[in-house]
Amino acid sequence: MARLGVSPTLACTLRSTNAVESMIEICRDHSRNVKRWRDGEMVLRWRAAGMAEAKKQFRRVKGHLHLRSLRAALEQDVAETVTPRRYTANKEVAA
Repeated sequence: MARLGVSPTLACTLRSTNAVESMIEICRDHSRNVKRWRDGEMVLRWRAAGMAEAKKQFRRVKGHLHLRSLRAALEQDVAETVTPRRYTANKEVAA
């Protein structure tokens, strides 16, 4: 976490899975009355609606103001360390 420049407050929050579990529970509660799931798209729509509902509570995450800088640091780290892949006809080749 120190390598990415994460603030101590956000680092403390990220050590726990409570935020993710809370979002999952809100999504589950939001879609619990649906009795007839038609297809995968319907599931995705209800999950997205549940996440939109959970979004209202994301501001309670300690260190939420530092999430943008964490995302930028992660994207930069991935760009520097991950080798992009090229796909040819039937082979995968490291670029």
